[in-house]
Amino acid sequence: MNTDVITTPAVLILLGPPGAGKGTQARMLEDAFGLVQLSTGDLLRAAVAAGTDAGKAAKAVMEAGGLVSDEIVIAILRDRLGEADCAKGVILDGFPRTTVQAEALDKLLSETGQKINAAVSLDVDDAAMVTRISGRYTCGNCGEGYHDTFKTPTKAGVCDKCGSTDFKRRADDNAETVGQRLAAYHEQTAPLIAYYSDKGVLKSVDAMGDIDAIAKALGAIVETATT
Repeated sequence: MNTDVITTPAVLILLGPPGAGKGTQARMLEDAFGLVQLSTGDLLRAAVAAGTDAGKAAKAVMEAGGLVSDEIVIAILRDRLGEADCAKGVILDGFPRTTVQAEALDKLLSETGQKINAAVSLDVDDAAMVTRISGRYTCGNCGEGYHDTFKTPTKAGVCDKCGSTDFKRRADDNAETVGQRLAAYHEQTAPLIAYYSDKGVLKSVDAMGDIDAIAKALGAIVETATT
């Protein structure tokens, strides 16, 4: 895999339902290409902690129990894209979620001469996802993802990446709620699939296969989209 192909900041979007492996694959792309994974939740928390103007605005909304507006999220993303570690590019995970957000993102990127290099849909089989999601857990220290069946630590109870023994499971990772979450994802994301397809940047990857095979397919997309 050629890791030196990116000459201008790349912007990749990972689309996929809960459990599709976006986090795992984003971390592998970070390691392979020097990209930075940006998730909405992490962006908000970091901006609030840093006390930026946008972070203060977000904090006020969250403390009032409201939803942070698209304008605030875009402002936070604008600040983050300007930081030095994003020089090679970013992987957006969880944003945009709507076509309105996608249009706002396009406008932001046009201001800096950037563009969406590829929006990658991680395609899954909904029935199989129930098993996948129900068995997953993460390292409480570094966030590395694991699964009871598909990806266990090399040494039981010890994170391969950081050596922590603290692991966590999401309370809603159960069969009862997974179906509802998948249905909501498909309903919300369908317009985005069409949006990026119309722009000619949509790519699809079968996300039900081996983790390394998926990573190889994504790596090929990154190389093609950024050269």
